[in-house]
Amino acid sequence: MKTIKVGGVPEHFNFPWHVCIEEEKFRDKGINVIWKDFPGGTGAMNNALRSGEIDVAVILTEGIIKDIIAGNQSRILQTYIGSPLIWGIHVAAGSEYNSIGELKGTKAAISRYGSGSHLMAFVNAERHKWDIKKDLHFEVVNDIDGAVKALKENKAQYFMWEHFTTKPLVDNRTFRLVADCPTPWPCFVIAASEHALKYNPERLKTMLEVLNEETFYFKTKPDLVNILSDRYNQKPEDIKKWLDVTTWSQEQISEADVESAQNKLLELELIPKKLKYPQLVSDL
Repeated sequence: MKTIKVGGVPEHFNFPWHVCIEEEKFRDKGINVIWKDFPGGTGAMNNALRSGEIDVAVILTEGIIKDIIAGNQSRILQTYIGSPLIWGIHVAAGSEYNSIGELKGTKAAISRYGSGSHLMAFVNAERHKWDIKKDLHFEVVNDIDGAVKALKENKAQYFMWEHFTTKPLVDNRTFRLVADCPTPWPCFVIAASEHALKYNPERLKTMLEVLNEETFYFKTKPDLVNILSDRYNQKPEDIKKWLDVTTWSQEQISEADVESAQNKLLELELIPKKLKYPQLVSDL
């Protein structure tokens, strides 16, 4: 049986993958999908795609586009989450900071350079008309546990991470939510290394067919709110709010969305150039 190694964040967005694996839906079609969690997020997955540690990543749109332009030999297979990602901007519960304006010039905790927490700090700064070269500073913390430590010790003053994933840390008063910052494009895509595209195209097509059938009907699953609440340690009311604003996609990312992401990355001087649409996406 042929194997595909897939990486993604250990968050509720990726539950459909686990359903397909646990219910052997991939295996029934002759493929063995092995899942690996990446708590470090997009930066860590880009490194794993580059090294061949994984064949496929469920990854932030802006992060994979930036890394392909930087030489990552991978391509986008399709959009996975068609709605924006809601990034919460968090401070330590006892922090003196109470607004976005007060955070200007302070240090953001980021999982790593090139990660979503890094790139979205630029988007947030630009929205609030900060001087990006003077007002943005970073502390690399690797993952959410590192961010908790950094904010507690005041090595960084704020941390941007997905709103609902971070909500339990707001509820238990580890963090305090200051504001939200949605992405201006569909947030997650599925990307594959060019090696996997060259040697396993039919296997990848089958994998997407199985996954897309699962995500198409995902919100109709009986008792979904309670299942997700139990599995991801979230309050049912928070899961319901998250499901209301989240949509799964079964389509390739549009040229307009790729153009929008590249324009913003170029404007923020996070990429040196733009690539043409076919250089970033696969026609698998």
